[in-house]
Amino acid sequence: MTKLFVYEYLTGGGIDPALAGEASLLDLSALVVEGRAMRDALVKDLLELDSVEVTFASSRFETVDPARSHCKALPGESITAFVARVARQHDRAWIIAPECDGLLLRLHDSVGSARWLGCSKEAIRIASSKSATAACMEAHGIAVTPALEPGEIADTGNPRARWVVKPDDGAGGLDTFVYDDFTDACTEYESRAAAGRNPVLQEWVDGEPLSLSLVCGEHDVELASINRQLIGLPGVTAPGKKAHVVEFSGVEVDQIDRHGAQGRALDALARQVVAALPGLRGFVGIDLVWHSQRGPVVIEVNPRLTAAYAGLSARLGRNLAGDLLKAHGVPYECGASTHACASGARS
Repeated sequence: MTKLFVYEYLTGGGIDPALAGEASLLDLSALVVEGRAMRDALVKDLLELDSVEVTFASSRFETVDPARSHCKALPGESITAFVARVARQHDRAWIIAPECDGLLLRLHDSVGSARWLGCSKEAIRIASSKSATAACMEAHGIAVTPALEPGEIADTGNPRARWVVKPDDGAGGLDTFVYDDFTDACTEYESRAAAGRNPVLQEWVDGEPLSLSLVCGEHDVELASINRQLIGLPGVTAPGKKAHVVEFSGVEVDQIDRHGAQGRALDALARQVVAALPGLRGFVGIDLVWHSQRGPVVIEVNPRLTAAYAGLSARLGRNLAGDLLKAHGVPYECGASTHACASGARS
């Protein structure tokens, strides 16, 4: 029996709504819903596997069926201490958390490499930074939108270019503004930098926003799903700014045939990205824009479960969690079959 601990940051007590500002409560509520959908989908898939015992984290803000195995942080216990404590009671830990402020890296250290189900620490470190990811991809000949400093750009050759300013380690489109004027974008960038907010400045790429869901093993990668991201600029401007607010309203999974021309191109891209960024393991998401002339342009790499996971097993007709355990070399049973990759299994 393999004992697994599933921790999702928002539903596991990572943020106290009582400490959130009123303006951020709606954003927080939407993220909690998204986090719970990921966690519940993963737990459901794991519980369908024989020889796997699952405990997941919850918080004082959630009422959980007592028949379900869950745990909560102790009063006054920090999240990293909580995750470290519970991880030691299990064979493996599956952590879902944003990369913001080095959070995913800190949780990796709390769990330790021996129990960690996910990408390597170095892969997380690079993928946690949009600028570092862009530099890594560009160095390997992969189309990206480079992270720039104000003053680096005189002319992009595109008179209608727009510019996006966002957190270098942000997630979910939060705090992301798009400017029609480069000077205004630079002003926003410099204001954030002066406040120590670690911004990134990039050219906005027009096209179809997509994401790729990958299953990454030690020596292979599978493009499991090509998803459409519902991202737009609805015309809403940020208060006090000459900027459009980027609106992320969800993801539609498995929308493009992986065996068609576009699917084959994206499969090749996924393999390029994994080769360029060693240490990607398990579930990995790639956000990109399909530009009408340039083709796929990589925006960021997510070294963890993404919102696309929820509903993906049902859509694909397979237990994706089982395939991810296999990619990590964790043995499990499903019916009469036993799956394992002994080279990666813990003794």
